[in-house]
Amino acid sequence: MRPRLAALLAVLLLAAGCGTGTRPTTGTPPATGPAPLRTGSPPALAPPAGESPTAVLPATTGQFSATDIAWLQLSVAMAERLLPILDLVPGRTSDPAWRRLATRIETSERTHLTRSRRLLADSGAPVVNPHEGHDMPGMVTDEELTALRSATGRAFHHLIAGHLRAHLTQSVRIATAEQQGGSDPAATALAATVVRAGAADLARLDRLDRPPALPPVPAAR
Repeated sequence: MRPRLAALLAVLLLAAGCGTGTRPTTGTPPATGPAPLRTGSPPALAPPAGESPTAVLPATTGQFSATDIAWLQLSVAMAERLLPILDLVPGRTSDPAWRRLATRIETSERTHLTRSRRLLADSGAPVVNPHEGHDMPGMVTDEELTALRSATGRAFHHLIAGHLRAHLTQSVRIATAEQQGGSDPAATALAATVVRAGAADLARLDRLDRPPALPPVPAAR
């Protein structure tokens, strides 16, 4: 990985949706499923408004690169925002399939969160969430969490499917960037685990949250 590209990836990871303004709504799943995940370079994103690229790069500590630390911090922030909505599932739906999926994703997220926090501690990075209060791609806002708390049954399934799909898609995307641009072996290994688990959970979600079948088209006379 060329140094210039590695530095760019660090900027992209930290800048992923941290700017001010509105963000894409995640409450409604896309009609055609999540956008295909690129296997090449991550999508080009601009730094937050008013910040220069160098301003968002964390200091490199030991074998941990700026990309490693940026990815770990963003992963922790995303997991911390997802767990409260997974906690709602047992009380909002009696569907065993949705409960199983939520339990599976929660187990993975808590495991990844624990490992990410441990690696951040090993890196010597400040124990501060630089994304606190940011509504980034893949994160549920306070308003959306309120809507989830008041929904049940199919309405709840519809809402949570959109949020889970947005979170998993974004998690896989930034973990792929870490695999390509990270330096620390433990961090890139965790990123590989996140990619595998996220892709598998997206497939399970797609099977559970299938779009309604279209009526057959009448044959032409």
